[in-house]
Amino acid sequence: MACLTKGFFLMASITRHPNGTRDVQFIGPDRKRRTIRLGKTPQKTAEAVKLRVEQLNAAVTAGHAPDPDTSRWVAGLEPVLYDRLAAAGLAQPREQRDGTTLQAFIDGYIARRTDAKPTTRTVYGHTRRNLVEFFGSGKPLQGITRGDADHWRLYLAEQGLAPNTVRRRCGIAKQFFRAAVRSKLVAENVFDDLECGVRSNRARDHFITREDAGKVLDACPDAEWRLIFALSRYGGLRCPSEHLALRWCDVDWEAGRVTVTSPKTEHHAGGESRVMPLFPELRPYLEDCFELAEPGSEFCITRYRSANANLRTQLLRIIRRAGVKPWPKLFHNLRATRETELAAVHPLHVVCEWIGNSSLIAQEHYLRVTDADFDRATGALQNAMQQPPGMVGNALQAEPDSEDRIPVLQGIAESRNPLLCNEMGVEGLEPPTSSL
Repeated sequence: MACLTKGFFLMASITRHPNGTRDVQFIGPDRKRRTIRLGKTPQKTAEAVKLRVEQLNAAVTAGHAPDPDTSRWVAGLEPVLYDRLAAAGLAQPREQRDGTTLQAFIDGYIARRTDAKPTTRTVYGHTRRNLVEFFGSGKPLQGITRGDADHWRLYLAEQGLAPNTVRRRCGIAKQFFRAAVRSKLVAENVFDDLECGVRSNRARDHFITREDAGKVLDACPDAEWRLIFALSRYGGLRCPSEHLALRWCDVDWEAGRVTVTSPKTEHHAGGESRVMPLFPELRPYLEDCFELAEPGSEFCITRYRSANANLRTQLLRIIRRAGVKPWPKLFHNLRATRETELAAVHPLHVVCEWIGNSSLIAQEHYLRVTDADFDRATGALQNAMQQPPGMVGNALQAEPDSEDRIPVLQGIAESRNPLLCNEMGVEGLEPPTSSL
């Protein structure tokens, strides 16, 4: 009975006056009767308005935004009828609705996100700039359509932004408008159809050999820059967040382990830190900085902690000074190189634990095929072609007690991981034992 009573109060009615004018009457959430005067309006038009009034009243009573179709109907109304709906509590006053501009809303949203890290706020700022440049600072939120969102995406691509950058900024714009929907400033998220998932771009993959890494290390201006590069190339750390968070107390010299604090993944359960080996290739650069550190120093990196320190620009300058051709993604390629290198020797789940990502992300964005993989494959094929007499395919045609069986099979088994380690130059890493 209560449901029927509530449904009854959400119903509206049409009243026709002797002079030909019509009104729509309804009972609002406060149980008071309200009237919307339509003037001399055809019955069919009055019935259409009555249906919309019922939908708006139901939305106000339930405390949520109207459905998109009803919201578009309201936005397209003539000022007189719109103002009457607003007076009846079924729409925002026009001055309040139109006063919510794109720039004002985004600025308010960013200001309220006190939980966001400085780097995240910087990312928000890039998307804000693109939106304001395209739509204008005074553009009302209600005036942006799905077609406008499509044109904005094309505009980003025309600015020369990389496809993944375009997708990320579409995702941020979608986030902005999701907040606007929740605040009932717009009826729908016009950006929710835009693709925002980051894809792997194999054209920008690059494996930094140890030879090139050595040249860059020699060109670094000081011990801290050598450590920054080594932490990326031989530790696989994310730069700059994990480099700058590394403390001397995180380095266990005796156990040969390093605790890496990860600001990027700290919001995931157990993702606030990870433990990785103190790799032999990395140890000398940590020791150098430790010996040069001031007494009582907390952080391993002290000279490049300013927000104005553009490590990417400085690394690019160092690479060119070393006479090495710069690779596409300066720090990411270093991290991906290390994970590829480790994955060739250790089980993937172990490597992911050290690097701090998942096997899915590693395979999609980090691991790559190297020249050493081809060399191993062609070497194995050549060995198979040169197998001793008495072998056909993988079958050894000899007596069961033949003394040649064990050395031949053992030789094939032992030619795998040691060859891999030698070719990739993974020093100090014990390859897993192979068996057939």
